[in-house]
Amino acid sequence: MDWYRLATDELFANLATGERGLDDTEAKERLNRDGPNKLPEEAAISKLAILLHQFKSPLIYMLLVAVVVTALLEEFKDTFVILAVIGLNAVIGFVQEYKAEKSIRALKSIMASRARVMRDGRETEIPSDQLVKGDIVLLESGERVPADLRLFHTIEARIDESILTGESLPVEKTTEAI
Repeated sequence: MDWYRLATDELFANLATGERGLDDTEAKERLNRDGPNKLPEEAAISKLAILLHQFKSPLIYMLLVAVVVTALLEEFKDTFVILAVIGLNAVIGFVQEYKAEKSIRALKSIMASRARVMRDGRETEIPSDQLVKGDIVLLESGERVPADLRLFHTIEARIDESILTGESLPVEKTTEAI
């Protein structure tokens, strides 16, 4: 459903919610029915895939051609030097990429996002993956938007969408149906 096309009262009616938010029981039922509010996890890249990735470069292809040419010309010293350069490049690239992949995974687990919502008429903080359709999310300046939201009350809301759109300036948001 295109929630952004509905007026606030229609939206509340369709989602069986209101400004007081959902009650905890209804939120748990919706979470069980719809699942957590998170993107599917990417599978971890295997060490072999990281190693093979080091050889996917036009420069490496040219060096491999040079290895074949120098071997055919029986310049074995040059052949081994070029092979050593290719091997050293692969080792250094593998180590850097593997460490970066580990760091990114560790940061993702540390930075579990949280959201402030109205539940049973009171403000509470929950993990953002526990958000469900009909939750009333409270945002303040500087906070990250924890999910795809339909705004119904704002004061000069501007959202930095640069990570999604590349837009360099914050985008002004409205509560009106679009």
